Order: sequence, then structure tokens, then C-alpha cells
Amino acid sequence: MTENGANQAIRPFRIDIPQAQLDDLHTRLDLTRWPDELPGAGWEYGASLPYLRALADYWRNAYDWRKHEATLNEIPQFVTEIDGAQVHFLHVRSPEPDAVPLILTHGWPGSIVEFLGLVGPLSDPRAHGGDPADAFHLVIPSVPGFGFSGPTREKGWNVNRVARAWAELMSRLGYERYAAQGGDMGALITPELGRVAPESVIGIHVNAATLGFQPLGPVPEDAVAQLTDQERQRLAAIGAFTTEGSGYMAIQSTRPQTLAYGLTDSPVGQLAWIMEKFREWSNPSAELPEDAVDRDTLLTNVMLYWLTATGGSAARMYYEGRKHAQSGWFPLTRSEVPTAVANFAGDMAIRHWAEEANTIVRWTDFDRGGHFAALEAPDLLTRDIREFFRSLR
Repeated sequence: MTENGANQAIRPFRIDIPQAQLDDLHTRLDLTRWPDELPGAGWEYGASLPYLRALADYWRNAYDWRKHEATLNEIPQFVTEIDGAQVHFLHVRSPEPDAVPLILTHGWPGSIVEFLGLVGPLSDPRAHGGDPADAFHLVIPSVPGFGFSGPTREKGWNVNRVARAWAELMSRLGYERYAAQGGDMGALITPELGRVAPESVIGIHVNAATLGFQPLGPVPEDAVAQLTDQERQRLAAIGAFTTEGSGYMAIQSTRPQTLAYGLTDSPVGQLAWIMEKFREWSNPSAELPEDAVDRDTLLTNVMLYWLTATGGSAARMYYEGRKHAQSGWFPLTRSEVPTAVANFAGDMAIRHWAEEANTIVRWTDFDRGGHFAALEAPDLLTRDIREFFRSLR
């Protein structure tokens, strides 16, 4: 995917949300039309009404977007056009001259906000009690369709197309040899990047890995018998997710446009859609999302969807993945790029199936953290990334 001329221009970017947008958000929060809830329902039927009311009140009256906007703007940001889409990214050059480039990819319902706590330790380990030999130059893009990389304007933005865009982005930045890491949807895009650009990607590190790292469909009894107790628990969790936890995926992969009206028009609708997943996917020991992730960080992540009106555009990634399954979600070929899997609490990757499509050279299980590892256990994720790529530099 080579583009010429002005299309290759990389332009500095600064977040500057008009005050009118923030005023509009406050008005909408003030005018929220709340649904009813069955007595004692809790989270059984979806996002809890008392919880959402309290969080929306905090969002309206205590959360300070300008503070977090300023924090984001402390990190160098850029935009460039790739394959017809605007790609927004953070780019942090390490002070260490021998640093290895590393591209970090978020998932849904995440954003670049997930990686803010990793920027310092990964780019400047000397200043954070680490070995300067472990330093990385960081490229942290917003996936096309998400946040300031959205909305997309064309059909077909699936995992493979994003991976090809990442290869072009890294080439455009002058990085011919680089590392790659991602979680959730990023754990689909990152291995695909290794398939798209195997001559450039020195290694792949994933967390919250699903497709390509776990079985699809029923598993024969003889295969189950060979699993460890922990792997059987993960297999059962995959079954429970398929039965009870995949409703969001069914909607986003079939009718994202219908969903988009509610996400774009109602801030509480967007808030509920995201917070239910943070509550469900964070460390299983966390009763509420903010027991795992700071409340302001959660809301800053929601704000990137709300302010850019990309709830529906982000959902389209699921539609494109289902529609173009043979080139979208599922790996067609085995990747020979060295791959590390980090399973945090609640993650469901199983090595037997991961090895079918990936060259697994490192497998680490953690008893804390969760699906949003960069936010929940940044120390563990940072250490695992450093240790894995240390041997591949």
C-alpha cells in the first residue's frame, strides 16, 4: 500500500474540543431520559441503573475534560492519510539511541487512553527504574473508525486492512524493523501485521487474545482430556461468553448502523454500552469498573468515542470482520513471527489452539490484571513486553 505526494504527509495534531461540544454534552446529561429497572436487578440484565446514574452525575459535575485533554496533548500526536482514512497516532521517540520501534494497538471498547501509563516506562526505562537497553520508540495509533481516526468513510475496514495500514504507517515513519503489541481487537490486528509484513515485524506480543488463540466451535472430548484444569476453566469461560456475553458482538457485527443512533445521540447510551464491558471484562475480583481502572480514565476513554461520534464507526469493525471473515477475523496462514501470549485474569487464550496459527515462543499466565491489562496491571504488562522483546532486538 504505497501512496504518493501530499497523501503521505504527516501533520502534527492537537486535541482542541470546542466548548460548545462540552456544553452540549452537559445539556444532554441534564436531560437524560432514564429507563426503569427491576427491583434488585443489579447487573443481571445489563448496566445497573443506580451505578449509571451516579457515574453520569460524576461525569456531568466533577469530571474535567480540559484537564485530561491537556494530559493527552503532552504526548506528541500526528495524523496522516492511509488508504483513504485519516490515521491519528501518538509518536514518542525514546531518548535512548538504540531503542526498538514498537507499535501498540488498542481494542474495543478501548482507545489510545489504554496505553498512557505505559508511555514513560516503555520509552524511557532509565527514568522509571528499568534497563535503558529495553527502550522503545512508541507508535500508538487510533484504529481507523475509532476516536480521531474516525469515522471511516468506506466499506471494508477489517483487521487485514488495518494491519496493512499499520505496515504503511511504520514504513512512512522510517521504521523498517519493529515490534508489535496489542490486546482485544489489537490481538487480532497485531498477529495480522506479522502476516502482512513478516520481513519487518521482529515479534508479536498479545494479551486478551481470542480468535486465532482459542478454539472455534465445539471441542472433541479427547482434546478436552488433554487440557490442564486451568485450560478447561478457560474453555468453559469461552462457552459461557458465547452463550451469555456476546450480545454486543451480535449487534455490532450485523446491525451497527441501527446501534449508532443511540450511541451518537445519547451520552448515557454510549456510557452504558462501554461501562458494561469494563465491568464484565475487568479482573473478575473487581465488583465495579473503577475497582479495576481509575474513574477519570474510564470517562476519558468514553469521551474519545463521544466527542468524535465514532461509536457506530467503531462498531462497523465487527460487521466487516463477520462479512469478510476469510480476510477479516480469521488467520488464513500460519505466522512464523515469534509470538508471546500474556494471559491476565479472565483471559481465555489456550496454548493448544494458539499454536495452530502462531509461532508461540513465550506464554505467561498472571493471576491479576484483566482484559484491559494496560490499565489494570501496567507494571506486569510492561515487564512482560520488555522481557519478550529483549531477546529479539
